[in-house]
Amino acid sequence: MTTLSNPLRPAILAAARSARMKRTITKAPVTKRIVERFIAGEDRPAVLAVARDLLAGGAAVSIDFLGEQTTDRGQADAIVAEYVALLDDLAALTPPDADVPRTEVSMKLSALGQALPGDGDKIATENAWKICSAAAERGIWVSVDAEDHTTTDSTLAVVTALRSEFPWLGAVLQAYLHRTEDDCRAMAGPDSRVRLCKGAYQEPPEVAFQRKVDVTDSYLRCLEILMAGTGYPMAASHDPVVIAATDELATRNGRAANTFEHQMLYGIRDLEQKRLVEAGSTVRVYVPYGSQWYPYFMRRLAERPSNLTFFLRSIATRG
Repeated sequence: MTTLSNPLRPAILAAARSARMKRTITKAPVTKRIVERFIAGEDRPAVLAVARDLLAGGAAVSIDFLGEQTTDRGQADAIVAEYVALLDDLAALTPPDADVPRTEVSMKLSALGQALPGDGDKIATENAWKICSAAAERGIWVSVDAEDHTTTDSTLAVVTALRSEFPWLGAVLQAYLHRTEDDCRAMAGPDSRVRLCKGAYQEPPEVAFQRKVDVTDSYLRCLEILMAGTGYPMAASHDPVVIAATDELATRNGRAANTFEHQMLYGIRDLEQKRLVEAGSTVRVYVPYGSQWYPYFMRRLAERPSNLTFFLRSIATRG
């Protein structure tokens, strides 16, 4: 039986939730150098320097200020303030004559207060509205990131509500969830931007496919739905099979280069990103920054054996 690409994935994702493992890994001398492969830096000047270089090379960018599961209202407000400041800085980098906005920010609703007791959804919606409003004034896109399956209904409800005022607001769907084909059909209409990814959280078999082959098959079915629709699909994958299918489906459905895009993570398959840009494709690079990098970093290790091998080899070499 074909299993998930990284057999240690469940253990790594469990470690992502462990305070003890977080202390151990974040204090290891070698960790900072490895983290820099996937994280643009801990502050805004660092991520802006990376964004500037990517834009100059022909790519588009989606910037994520790292943070999730905020349980303090003041912290949620501080995250909103950071996003607004980031949007101010990105406005100076945003090409005014691009076919599609080359700059975007990505946000997690749990960082904006979704996990707060009582009025969490209301607080997150209000905070997301503030960020969307600031982005609209500056000609910058926004996407709402997906998190674990327990938040999916709430997150899509918030996106739907905000799209009444900001129809360009992006939603993120995860192909490993059994429900996602139906979600794609519901969100494949005019002006709808959907980032389709495979999924990065540890989910139970009742709600998510567990085998790599099943996740890929689901992704391709979902991608076909989005490409045949009238929205703007964003194929977020480093998988060569998915990348080839994206271009094939775009051709089959008569899509121009400015009606869909490839998306990849900062620090992963840089040469492929460059190849696609040179071929005339729209390629958006997801660039995270901030001090709260640990959960994101662990999910990157869990996704691909090569990432984990790189990390372990570096520790062994330095040790």
